[in-house]
Amino acid sequence: MTRLKLLCAALVAFCGLLAVGATAQGARNWITAVTATPTLGHRIGNPAAKVKLTEYISYTCPHCAAFTREGEGPLELGYVAPGKVSLEIRHLLRDPIDAVAAQLVTCAPAAKFLPIHKDLFATQGTWAQPMVSPSAAQLARWRTPGAAGRRSIAADFKFYDLMERHGIGRAEADRCLNNQALAQKLADTSQKDWRQPGVEGTPTFAIDGVILAGTATWDVLQRQLAARF
Repeated sequence: MTRLKLLCAALVAFCGLLAVGATAQGARNWITAVTATPTLGHRIGNPAAKVKLTEYISYTCPHCAAFTREGEGPLELGYVAPGKVSLEIRHLLRDPIDAVAAQLVTCAPAAKFLPIHKDLFATQGTWAQPMVSPSAAQLARWRTPGAAGRRSIAADFKFYDLMERHGIGRAEADRCLNNQALAQKLADTSQKDWRQPGVEGTPTFAIDGVILAGTATWDVLQRQLAARF
């Protein structure tokens, strides 16, 4: 009898280990959950996460690119992937080039948002070079109102090539850039967000809708997040 009880106990324990292993293997990676938001941003992660983090970015902002290099990996792996934090990325437009990049990202399917978003920041040092010393002709093209100006920017800054890398051809990109209503809504939403108290530059972060003053680097943000768990 004793030997039988020991065998049963061992089987129960073994089955328990199998169940734990199956749960761990089947745990969802919330990085793959990406949805467009009504504010023309994108939310990544568990919608029921304990902490709602908002990141306000500009694609022409070097500090945003630096944050992406330093903080994107630890933020995704440590907080978003396990479902502890949901991340909403929103656009604070700084210039016409930024506005064109944001419009192209907004038009892309939600499943392609993160790859394009990361590509824009990873290659910023290359595609942004025309901003360093633009010619008078370039400035004139970029300042052309409407879709013609947006298409000129997309050509001069190689955004067509970048979108092509992610399976979005020029015709599809042009349909996006020709959408004046979308361009205006992006501009209006950005202006509204710029007027929020505490928003002074990019990147800006908010937790549960509260702007985090003085938080623009991963070193500072990770302490803010850790304090909430």
